[in-house]
Amino acid sequence: MTATKKERHCRTAAWVIACAALGFASKAVQAQEFSLLGGALKSGGQTTYSWEANYREGLGRYAAWSFSWLNEGHVPDHHRDGQALQLWGRLPLRGDRLELSAGAGPYRYFDTSQAQAGGDYSNTHGWGAMFTLRAAYYFDNRWIAQMKLNRVQAFGGPDTTALLFGVGYQLDAPEGPGPRARPVPRTTNVTSNEVTVMLGTTILNSPDSETNLSESIEYRRGLWEYVDFTASYLHEGGHVQSRRDGLAAQIWATRAFFDDKLTLAAGIGPYLSITQNDDLPQNRTGDGRFSGLVSVSASYRFTDRWLARVTWNRMITRYDRDSDIIEAGFGVRF
Repeated sequence: MTATKKERHCRTAAWVIACAALGFASKAVQAQEFSLLGGALKSGGQTTYSWEANYREGLGRYAAWSFSWLNEGHVPDHHRDGQALQLWGRLPLRGDRLELSAGAGPYRYFDTSQAQAGGDYSNTHGWGAMFTLRAAYYFDNRWIAQMKLNRVQAFGGPDTTALLFGVGYQLDAPEGPGPRARPVPRTTNVTSNEVTVMLGTTILNSPDSETNLSESIEYRRGLWEYVDFTASYLHEGGHVQSRRDGLAAQIWATRAFFDDKLTLAAGIGPYLSITQNDDLPQNRTGDGRFSGLVSVSASYRFTDRWLARVTWNRMITRYDRDSDIIEAGFGVRF
């Protein structure tokens, strides 16, 4: 993607993640820390930027786990981002206010890269590992100052090293100085039944970042305390390279906070295109009808009946038509 358009895309994605990740901020749910970090990244002698949105939860005094969305900037011929799940060992110091920790785990990446043979670009999906060193200082007002050193080793792509600085917030009230050791459990479902209509934009993951209007309607139902199911119809606009209409089914991990007024969910599931432009690339796998959908979503419940929702979907295709679908709308609960 061009630098200007890609930067707008990244800023929009970061805003959606930030809004969604605030959903971990309940006083009485499984939530602890949310952080935003940014800094410099180096790969193969090239320097660019990097940013990370991170949720972290304690597994005891000396252990934790985290989920991150990492953007690796503009390495030449590679515009890569993805998700990392890490396990941490942590050492509290200075009355638990200073924490030194090390984490490692798998990294699932999405890379808009220069095509190797034919075409203008390629949407490459792959796996790697992310290794991190972290130093954090915990203040009395729940704020956290921190520094991270990330090392990404990607299978099928360039390795990167990034030094990031940022701030975090303890979304669960700590039991004393420093981080909370474990989360607080929940005993009721976050969601009953919801129907939401949304409007937004589709951004094709290509060098030109073509955009179109998108619309969707979603039915959401809570299955267990932290698990929702959705069935959706999506219309991705009319551009010749990105038009798709289809049905999606997803399973979501869901959290609620502020007396269940604000929620966060992360979902995954299949997407079936029921109409699609015939101008598809010849290098696609299969008929191009089935794709994957990875999403984050946040809602605010105005009353017991009405809500507003914002959702960011990453459409994962088996050919070079990956896209981001960013939407907002209103819904009804029943």
